[in-house]
Amino acid sequence: MAFEEFGSATRRSVLLGILALGMLALSGRLYQLQYIYREEYGKKSEENSIRRVAKEPIRGYVYDRNGILIVDNRPSYTVMLTPIDFDEKNLPLLSEILVMPVDLIRERIKKAKVYSSFIPTKIKRDIDFRTLSLLEEFKGALPGVEVQLESKRFYVTPARGTHMLGYAKEISDWQLDKLGSYYQQGDVVGSAGIEAKYEEALRGEKGFEFISQNARGQIIGTFNNGKSDIPPKDGLDLHTAIDIKVQALAESLMIGKRGAIVAVDPSTGGIIALVSKPDYDLSLFSGVTPPEVWKSLNTDPEIPLFNRATLTRYPPGSTFKMVLACAALEKGIIDENWRVHCNGSFRYGNKVFKDLHVHGSMNVVEAIQHSCNVFFYQLILKVGLDPWSDYARAFGFGKLSKVDITEENSGLIPSTEYYDRVYGKRKWTLGYTVSLGIGQGEVGVTPLQMANYAAMLANKGHYHQPHIVQTIHNKWTGRIDTVKSENHDLAISERTWDLVREGMRRVVAAGTGTPARIQGVEAGGKTGTAQNPHGKDHSWYIGFAPYDNPTIAICVLVENAGFGATYAAPYAGMCMEQYLFGELIRNKKRAPAKLAAH
Repeated sequence: MAFEEFGSATRRSVLLGILALGMLALSGRLYQLQYIYREEYGKKSEENSIRRVAKEPIRGYVYDRNGILIVDNRPSYTVMLTPIDFDEKNLPLLSEILVMPVDLIRERIKKAKVYSSFIPTKIKRDIDFRTLSLLEEFKGALPGVEVQLESKRFYVTPARGTHMLGYAKEISDWQLDKLGSYYQQGDVVGSAGIEAKYEEALRGEKGFEFISQNARGQIIGTFNNGKSDIPPKDGLDLHTAIDIKVQALAESLMIGKRGAIVAVDPSTGGIIALVSKPDYDLSLFSGVTPPEVWKSLNTDPEIPLFNRATLTRYPPGSTFKMVLACAALEKGIIDENWRVHCNGSFRYGNKVFKDLHVHGSMNVVEAIQHSCNVFFYQLILKVGLDPWSDYARAFGFGKLSKVDITEENSGLIPSTEYYDRVYGKRKWTLGYTVSLGIGQGEVGVTPLQMANYAAMLANKGHYHQPHIVQTIHNKWTGRIDTVKSENHDLAISERTWDLVREGMRRVVAAGTGTPARIQGVEAGGKTGTAQNPHGKDHSWYIGFAPYDNPTIAICVLVENAGFGATYAAPYAGMCMEQYLFGELIRNKKRAPAKLAAH
């Protein structure tokens, strides 16, 4: 029957319309696939025929200021699994070999399939020789499972540098969401210290090997004879301000104690040493960290994960007296001739503030040398709370230094606004401020801030942002980039610096800081004993050397150790000796003829 004879004209028109619409829809879909979604589906089609296998770069190395290698890399074997090639009936066997729960392996495979079933994913890093041997033995029974050679961090020197260097570990789910498309499940990422801060430089760039496969996902061979492969680019190297020998000595001095030692270069702000004790062994994180190890570190009552060098907030005691002296001298409230008679205590209202000694008549230089509390009790009442607070902030207290290790506490510098907020307006008196004159009360600082304060006293007010990394080296291009840091000057007169620094010189020459003396080298310093309502007092020392041309400034805090002269001062002296001479000299009859070059 001819089409013209099929039904009425209306029925023929409807049928033609339906056919035309169908052809139009098919043409539109064809156009959509060929042109609009060409790139997207083209990539998926390519994935089905070409498998892309990531090749990990070697993470950048870390060196100290003298070119000594601190952080190296060592070979590590990682188990890779390609979901499309793996039969999950083999999960029990793989679980037994890897000593991993079946559910954990299944979960990793599931996450990998979300991204692509054709791309290998990391199942377990840093396997031992036994596991490697078993995988080779059962290779034929585990299609889709292979072993890839990677690297892990290796720490070359006796120094740990725990809270300074930080660690790189397997990326977490929240880091995957936060850090972007470069990373995949199982990748290693910097997670603390300079490993985290300089992650983008250290990690390098992944390379890729392209492999041809058929429609069933079976490997045929290399794609384009390997000409399309992209080699990985190794990470950039970090050259730091650390003196690894000073770091090792400082760590050894603090074994069995709680506290921190921070040393900086007053001319640059470069951190020579940064120690927080108790600490932990970074090699625990260089491979796979067992859950029980991580739990142990988190539940340890000594809190080894806590960085005491940058996160504590303790009162600094008498080491803070130079802040008040600078404020009083600069504002013309006192001069070098203004004197206070110390009879061993000071009464304000109905409260008596004590001193350790009866010092007699003291001027500002003598009060710093002998650490006369009565002098500074009276001085803060003359200077006032807010001017003192302003000068403390000018020295870097009460705010972040922006040091390049990703964790820091700003500390606390009280002011009128602070007391009004905490106690209410007109509900506090000047009696609240008397203890601030000797670095007690609400004032709270970190050892890093105190080391930077010592550096500013050493270099007469030149502020350099503290930093660990000095330069970043690109071994492929030869380019060397200097890490930028903030710098500014504190506007204090030369006369004020001379008076305050003279007091610090006398502290070391003939005061409580004599345990910090360095044979043949004149130095400046100040001890401090900070009251602790929860136990024995904390021991503080800040100082610098040599006196006329300082190359090192230091802060030592030993928790619950009593007087600053007992532990903090001798520890500081030994660390400065090591830096200046390249060795400890205090037990030798003669000091070396000249200082080591820095």
